[in-house]
Amino acid sequence: MSAEEEETKETDGPEPTRTPGPNLDPDPASTPDPEARGLRLVIVLLALTVVSGLIDAVSYLGLEHVFTANMTGNVVVLGFAAAGAPGFSVSHTLTSLVAFLAGAVAGGRVAVRLGKGSRRTWARLTLAAEAVLVGAASVVAFAAPDATATVYTLIAVTAFAMGLRNATVRKLGVPDLTTTVLTMTLTGLASDSRAAGGTAHHSPRRTASVIAMLAGALLGAWLVLNHGLAIPLLIAAGVVGVLAVMASGRE
Repeated sequence: MSAEEEETKETDGPEPTRTPGPNLDPDPASTPDPEARGLRLVIVLLALTVVSGLIDAVSYLGLEHVFTANMTGNVVVLGFAAAGAPGFSVSHTLTSLVAFLAGAVAGGRVAVRLGKGSRRTWARLTLAAEAVLVGAASVVAFAAPDATATVYTLIAVTAFAMGLRNATVRKLGVPDLTTTVLTMTLTGLASDSRAAGGTAHHSPRRTASVIAMLAGALLGAWLVLNHGLAIPLLIAAGVVGVLAVMASGRE
């Protein structure tokens, strides 16, 4: 090597560090996950469980002993009504069951269309639809609280909204949070407990679900007994509307 080449090598200095250009892929670890933005689905579903307590308080206490969120109880109520037990109505209960099933069909179709994409978008759109439906029921209750048609309208609209939501929650598949029924939740809480020889792994979530339903039913009953049907429906619509804006796609 010549002296001139050696001098050039010594004065060139270290090779400059290359920075990623606009055409290079960014580091996946540094890219924020859009599905993670917002409230976790566990929190969202617990809040919806509170709403279910509100909705069933409205329907059972204010709409002649019919459930619009809890279809297990509704089937039992239909049996009571068919047997002629006082205080129960076959037509009201059938309206609730049919509307709920229609909502579940709609929820299933939405799941087919949106379920393979963003869970965040899917959850938010479904919650927005529920908020609109329950809000519409609240408007009807405010406008014509004593009309005969109001009872059937409130039953049909809230039951449809609950069917839509239940189909979505089922497809989302978050364990132990069905938002409307607690039979299997309570069974799991007991059978998987340490007293039964289990690990109690999901006990906090299951316990929170039971407390959420109880809190919603308690609040709903107090509101119905003291303020009628429109106020608890309006509160339920508002809560679901907030969740529709804030829900994420992560469990």
